[in-house]
Order: sequence, then C-alpha cells, then structure tokens
Amino acid sequence: MASVPAIVFSGIAPHPPIMVPEVGHEAIVDVQSSIAAMAEFTLRLVASGAETVVLISPHAPLDPSAFVAYQTRDLYGDFANFRAPETTVEAQLDEELLTTIAREAVKQSYQVVSLRSDQLDHGTAVPLYFLQHNGWQGRVVAFGYSFLSNEDHLRFGACISRAAAEVGRPIAIVASGDLSHRLKPDAPAGYHPTAHLFDQEVVAAFRDNSPARIINMDEGLRRIAGECGYRSLLVALGATKDLPSSCEVLNYEAPFGVGYLVAQLTNQKSTSRNAEPQTRSAGNDEGLELPKLARETIETFVLTGSPPKTLGEASGLLAERAACFVSIKTKDGRLRGCIGTIEPTQDTLQEEVIANALGAATRDPRFKPVTANELPQLRYSVDVLAAPEPTTFAELDAKTYGVIVEDENEDRRGLLLPDIEGVDTTSKQVEIASRKAGIAAGEPIRLWRFRVDRYGEE
Repeated sequence: MASVPAIVFSGIAPHPPIMVPEVGHEAIVDVQSSIAAMAEFTLRLVASGAETVVLISPHAPLDPSAFVAYQTRDLYGDFANFRAPETTVEAQLDEELLTTIAREAVKQSYQVVSLRSDQLDHGTAVPLYFLQHNGWQGRVVAFGYSFLSNEDHLRFGACISRAAAEVGRPIAIVASGDLSHRLKPDAPAGYHPTAHLFDQEVVAAFRDNSPARIINMDEGLRRIAGECGYRSLLVALGATKDLPSSCEVLNYEAPFGVGYLVAQLTNQKSTSRNAEPQTRSAGNDEGLELPKLARETIETFVLTGSPPKTLGEASGLLAERAACFVSIKTKDGRLRGCIGTIEPTQDTLQEEVIANALGAATRDPRFKPVTANELPQLRYSVDVLAAPEPTTFAELDAKTYGVIVEDENEDRRGLLLPDIEGVDTTSKQVEIASRKAGIAAGEPIRLWRFRVDRYGEE
C-alpha cells in the first residue's frame, strides 16, 4: 500500500481582520467572497485528513536572520486590537513537530527563535479563526518568516517537509499573506498604478498550475506592490516542491485596495479543475438517496460531533463524480443553509454530498450552525450540477438553467441555481450572481449556464 504523503494540503489564506464578522460587522458584505472561499478552503483541508496546520505569518515579531515560532503550549489570540476582545482563537501547539522542524533547520544552518509572546499576531489569528469556525480541529505550529534570502525561505520550507515526514502524521501548510497593498488611491499603503501586476502574476501562476513562476518574480514589482505574503508563500513552496501541484484559485478580490487571495497549492485528494466532468445518469429512486444522505450526515454530525463513519462503498449515482449544492430549509420553506461546489472536489458524489451537507449546516456565513433542537423541523434537497457551458444572455432561462457570472480577469465568480423563488427573470438572475461575485453593474462579464437535477425530500 502506498504511504500517505506527510504534507497533505497547502495553500494561501488572507488575513484582514475585517473579514472576521465580530470585527468587520456590516463591512463583511464587501469580503463575503473571501469568507465563503475560506469555508471551501477549510473543507478541503479537513477532507485531506491534516492533523496539524503549520501557519507562516508576516506579522509575528520578526527576526532579521532567523525564523521565529510561538512556543507556548496553549496558543491563544484575540482581536482586542480590533475592538473585538471577546473574539478569540485557541489551539494546542504541536510540540513534537516544532521540535523536529527546529532540529532539521539547525542541520541547514538556520535558527528557530522562540517567541514567548502569549498573544498570536493577526496574520496567524485570522486564518486560524476561519479554519476553526469552519470545522477544523487540530494542533498548530505558527512561524514568522525572516529577512533572509528567497532561497533561504525555500530551504526552510524543505526543513518543514522533512520534519513532517519524520513525525509521520498528515500535515497542512497555510501561507498567511495579503497581496498588493497599493491597488486603489485610498489603499492603506498608498497607490501605485502598476501594483496590480504583482497580483495578476501570482493569481495567474495559481490558475495555470505553475507555482514555480512565483519564485522567480521580479523583486522590483514586489516592492512596488507593498505585499506581505510573498515570503510565506516561498516557505509553502519549499515545503511542497516534491509534491504534484494542484493549484486552484478559490477567490481573489481587492475591495479595500489590498489583494486578498484564497488559493490551493497542493492537495493530495484533489484533481485538476480542468479535468473533464463525467456524464451522469440516474433514475428518481436512486436520486432520492441524496437528500437522505444529506439528512443522515447533518443529523449525525450535530448529535455526535462527527459525520457518519459506516456509509459503505458508493455505487450507482453516488459513485459518480459531480458538483452539487446541499440546501437546508425549514418546514415553512425558509432557507437555513446552502453550500455547494461549482466543480467536483471529491472523488465521488457521495463524498461531495457529505462535504457540502456539513458546509450547509455549519459554514454558511449567513447563518449560525444548525443545532439539535432544530433537526425535526428541517428538510433537505440536493442539486446535482451538469458541466457548465459558455453561453450568452439571450440563451439563459432563470427557470431552466443555473448561471455562473465571471469577470474578464477570471478573478471573481458568482453562481445562482435555477428555479429560485422570486428570481423569475434572466436579468435578476444575472444581477444576483454578479452581486455575489462582487462584480459591479456595467463591468464586462462572461456567462456560463448549467442544468441541475434537483432531488428533495417529500
């Protein structure tokens, strides 16, 4: 049997405190796409089986010639500096992994300096907040990078990889960082007319599944951008250089003049976003298993804290590969949660339904997690998506087709399912999908349509 890679997932996550609802309040409407992307990011990290997350932050107290690490056994952070002192994150330090990384670093003539601070920096706390609020539970190792060379950061990442292999447990790497800070005249670091080129190149490298391009980026462009995520990414790239890349941009936006990127770098369970989708076929009786599976998943998780463990091998429709949305409604028809995928992220539809059911119950940013006393009042439906096809406005039909709206740069995407109550015109469907993507009226857009097979409880 092939061994499971020690590093099972890696990616980049932004860290603006305004994304945290208790900090941003009504302003989170401007970063909803990033919030939703972090839910998807965490879903994939959880599915990878990672037991420890290694976080690399630009905002730890840095040492010019050494890498720094929080050493307290019980890691803690709050958002008191952002007027939300009661909002906290807590995690247990993975002492074995940290010790092993430090030992590997010494072999390469690097030093890991202990931080005895009892307060995690926001570059660590914000990604950790979203990981934990979206269902990940595990230990943490939190680093700050150094002012050593790019090659040193890549080599330090390789130290993390060797240490992960030595401890023999599945590990995830999360590079915390924002991209350019100079994208608008009112941006925090001022404005530079070419700063956006840095973000375009990083996003393009992820989209083209060519992360090595990031390593060789122009130093002058980095300085113009005023970024704070580049060295974090280098560490992640060094840690995963021997793994197959499975890059995917989950979201990019810059509502406040700072680029926020949520993206996957490697995922041992993932497949390419460009893979050809499989053709589905199913009878109604077979399709009724889908909402039943959604119900079983959610009820088991809410009552026990874990998803079902004995579902058996998938067959028929459940064994096929397709994207889906899971919707939860109350008996009187009010929406209680809805999470889904535009493209399949799991090996089977059975796994896709389970993952999205958990997301709909616990990670929809519009609702609080489902509680046990609500369960008798809930009804479930599953929409299974056919492969999207390019389309025009004239070819859309809000009742027959779902729609995907994307901006010209392919940075922002919004989806709306078909046949939604109150959405009875193509104009309204496209308007809502555009708004979900953060695309303003009048911006150039591209359109896709897709059919849906909807299976609901009677």
